[in-house]
Amino acid sequence: MADAKKRESDTRAVGQEGRPQDWTDGHVERWLPVLPTLDPDVEGAVTRMKKLTVHLRRVREQSLADFDLERHEFDTLHKLAGHGGPASPSELAADLDLAPASVTGRLDGLERRGLIRRTPSRRDRRRVDVELTEQGRTTWLGAMDVVGHEEERLLGVLPKGERAQLSDMLRRIMVVAEEGGGAGWDRS
Repeated sequence: MADAKKRESDTRAVGQEGRPQDWTDGHVERWLPVLPTLDPDVEGAVTRMKKLTVHLRRVREQSLADFDLERHEFDTLHKLAGHGGPASPSELAADLDLAPASVTGRLDGLERRGLIRRTPSRRDRRRVDVELTEQGRTTWLGAMDVVGHEEERLLGVLPKGERAQLSDMLRRIMVVAEEGGGAGWDRS
């Protein structure tokens, strides 16, 4: 299998700079004559980020299907796991940016499946605490691991220092994007 992958990478097109070519290189080459002011580095970076995001989304969707999870179920387990212990339904509602009634419906389904449990709060008898069961934690971690392994596989082509450099460069871009405001900036 490793030999087949090596042969495949050896037969990829190589550009003028001696680097392997990807789909985006062809995309940029096609558009440069049409849009002469196009910055090939900006177009290349943005297009690659979009394609990478789509790829990772597909991997995540397959992982959720493999673990028999809907996206909203995974999101709820993920937010709950992020508490590192029990959380109240109202805390989860705030984390998920949902109405408390919507969270109750999610929790009902997850509890029926044995992925979470609700117990009376030890701090306040009027409250309920929600926590992952062992099965819920295992399911959540399993779905996370699939995506994590793919992220490691992709970024593993870069030495540790370059991964840190890439992360820093993307951080600088995200700071500008977040300063610009707009909807959709989720800090999960």
